[in-house]
Amino acid sequence: MSDLGGRVAAGIPAVIFAIFIVASGGWVFAVGAALLGLVCLHELYGMYADLRPARLAGFLGLIGLVVAAQAGEPRHVLLALAATVALVFLLTIAGPAIQGGTLGMAIVGLGVAWVGVAIAHAVMLRELPHGGGIIVDVLVGTFVGDTGAYFGGRALGRRRLAPRLSPNKTVEGLVAGIVTAVLAVWIAGLYQDWLSGTDALLLGLGVALAAPVGDLFESFIKRDAGTKDTGRLFGAHGGALDRLDAILFTLVVGYYVWRAMV
Repeated sequence: MSDLGGRVAAGIPAVIFAIFIVASGGWVFAVGAALLGLVCLHELYGMYADLRPARLAGFLGLIGLVVAAQAGEPRHVLLALAATVALVFLLTIAGPAIQGGTLGMAIVGLGVAWVGVAIAHAVMLRELPHGGGIIVDVLVGTFVGDTGAYFGGRALGRRRLAPRLSPNKTVEGLVAGIVTAVLAVWIAGLYQDWLSGTDALLLGLGVALAAPVGDLFESFIKRDAGTKDTGRLFGAHGGALDRLDAILFTLVVGYYVWRAMV
């Protein structure tokens, strides 16, 4: 309980920040989301600093994706992503060492594809009709589902889900997280007269299935890098990537589910 309370307390400033940028929309949301994305990239590249990734290329690539998402159309996001490949190469060969540069480029590309593309989808989702409300639903479903998985795993967990990646996660916790995430989105939808119960359930299911994949994805990255936490933005409760790992997956799913509905 003390661990959960610490997580909640550490996350309160992030919740306030999220409410502000989601409610503001437009370029305020785009800039705020980009700042979070840049922090995530900084943490990722720091974990693999020995590969000397061209960090500037990743940062510029993310900014380009966000600008394309806010000012353009989805095809412009794809164009920005394609241009980032060349940018990563050029800034890598301009660095002090060429030997081993392929691995450095791979890490930069991973960050852009993982974090940058997700942030761009968040910006595009906010621009859709009722996009702000859907982002709130996605956030609620993701975090409530994570809490449900935490308590479900503590109370009922017997069978380990992925012991090589995250030994504390259990199958029972996964099921509890999926159920609570779907219910959370459905309940949130009751306060949104433009979102039908069926659509809320479908959105919640998408969020519920994507969130644990994002969580395990980040666990794999950390285990490979040999680190427990990605940073110290939230003190003893980790960095931005530790708190946004599932969100980076659920926002992408939320965008495509909601776009198919509208």
